[in-house]
Amino acid sequence: MFATYFATFAVAMPSQSDLTTIFTSLFGGHLINFQPVMQELTSKIVDTAIQLHDAVSTKFLPSAVRFMYNWNMRELTNIFQGLCHAKGDYFIKPSMLVKLFTHESYRVYADRLVTEDEVEVFNGIFTDIVKKNLPMEEEEVVCEQNNVFTNFVTTTDGSYLPIPSMDKLKSVLDAKLVEYNESNAIMDLVLFEQAILHVTRINRILQNPGGNAMLIGVGGSGKQSLCRLAAFISDFEVRQIAVTSSYSVEDLKEELRSVYMAAGVRNKSTVFLMTDSQIVNEQFLVYINGIITSGWIPDLFPKEDIDNILGSIANEAKSNGIPDNPEARMNFFISKVKRNLHVVLAFSPVGDTFRIRARRFPGLVNNTVIDTFHPWPRDALVS
Repeated sequence: MFATYFATFAVAMPSQSDLTTIFTSLFGGHLINFQPVMQELTSKIVDTAIQLHDAVSTKFLPSAVRFMYNWNMRELTNIFQGLCHAKGDYFIKPSMLVKLFTHESYRVYADRLVTEDEVEVFNGIFTDIVKKNLPMEEEEVVCEQNNVFTNFVTTTDGSYLPIPSMDKLKSVLDAKLVEYNESNAIMDLVLFEQAILHVTRINRILQNPGGNAMLIGVGGSGKQSLCRLAAFISDFEVRQIAVTSSYSVEDLKEELRSVYMAAGVRNKSTVFLMTDSQIVNEQFLVYINGIITSGWIPDLFPKEDIDNILGSIANEAKSNGIPDNPEARMNFFISKVKRNLHVVLAFSPVGDTFRIRARRFPGLVNNTVIDTFHPWPRDALVS
């Protein structure tokens, strides 16, 4: 009897020709000031990315355990968002762009895979597709170990560049950890190779506007500590709730109001870190899901607080050419929140809880970039 109140929308994945047109326009526009030899790679990389997406979607199908294997256009967007961090001053050889494409592809697809065996399968798929689409001399870079790009190792201007070596990356992170421990509660971390790589992956997610992370790993795998270090490297403030037996939905809303003020009014880059054990009330996920899907929670602020917020950003909105009306100013405020606020969720895959929550709130998986923490290898435990 209530069927008239519901509507169903089925939105199919765009066709291959449509995807080619979309991403060729985006990526080609970014490379317009690069050298001609770099611009010639546009169509090759776009074709490779689309073929890779089709292959991954066909090979890695969702199941009850692998419910996060939901591949859509967001994955392609994530790859090209990373590629568009390349700067013409530094990327002067085609092999550099291929290395960046390799790095972004592994971050988007391989980091989501549940087992090391599946990562090996992905290695084979990726290598085969690259061999067919990219020049052979460039294909060799695909198999390089430790192909890592960051914006904090090589230069001081924030350019997204490959690391010179793992030793250099480790020395930079060791120095950052010492610096962190001087001004915060001490984290006694051992930065072995896998931990270092997770720091760079979390940092990569936080660099993107609206970049939200889902860290999946068993308890005690270091998700929170590595997130704090990654945020510190980029000078982001980390906010985390202190859950007690009486912690309520209203307490969470109060904390989120404070976070929104920091990100949307004071322009403070903020990481809101939350673990699955802190979700003592399932209603918490309604608000978290709202942040990561739309950037806004409808009933978060009372009307008088919203009026104060719009007044406090009036001058900034005017200088940015925002029309002087409440609706436009509100959209400006939400855009600032989405740019400055990053939600990082540290969840455990053990049991059914994560799967049930992801089914109820699809944004937890669809609107985050997933980084899976595999069991630490023996040499890491020795370290």
